[in-house]
Amino acid sequence: MLKCIAIDDEPLALRQITGYISKIPYLELSATFNNAIDAQQRLTEEPADLIFADINMPDLNGVDFVRALPDRPMVIFTTAYSEYAVEGFKLDAVDYLLKPFSFADFSRSAAKANSLYELRQNRRSEPQETASEATPRDKEYISVKADYKVSLVRIAEIIYLESEGEYVRMHLADGSTITTLFRLKNMETALPAESFMRVHRSYIVNLRAIKAYVKGRIFLSDNEYIPIGENYKEAFQAYIDKNFRNL
Repeated sequence: MLKCIAIDDEPLALRQITGYISKIPYLELSATFNNAIDAQQRLTEEPADLIFADINMPDLNGVDFVRALPDRPMVIFTTAYSEYAVEGFKLDAVDYLLKPFSFADFSRSAAKANSLYELRQNRRSEPQETASEATPRDKEYISVKADYKVSLVRIAEIIYLESEGEYVRMHLADGSTITTLFRLKNMETALPAESFMRVHRSYIVNLRAIKAYVKGRIFLSDNEYIPIGENYKEAFQAYIDKNFRNL
């Protein structure tokens, strides 16, 4: 069970999140707040596993609130302003929900958080077990350990990889994800360099999955994108210039 709090200065939005949480059996709502300052005080007294935080709030916005937390729980940002997405990525948020979002969108984000939570709990309960290395097989598959089993993943089906600290979440072409105990830099060496590129300290992208790019963002579909880090922009642009004709 994930103990969570919800923060939003809009009463209707807060009511919606509360209703959504009540429909998901592994979420337990500890408290709701209409400002981040009160939430900050509550967390010093009673920690939470997961925070649903609006970004655009008076006095203390959601990004600054999360950045200031000494022991940062998992965070899912909710906001009506897409321009805050990059800031959310920088704080390693579990997900980013753009208002208005449906229960299906909310449920998918909650499932990501639950998957990461279970992975961390499993690691604590089995300290003697080390993370298995991701290894290619016949240059077509990669094997990764997740959920007490070794999964064989077709490399071409990996859309992008997302770092979660000591974990990596693999986003696949069918919309599913696999979260494994593995660092992104090690995964980078295991994947074919001609097909995958590190574009951010927290992201590796399948170059064949890129649909468009603009203003520091790589679009993988019309509404899904990942950021390009400042230290990676030059290499990414060089790849584009070398491999595509600019019309």
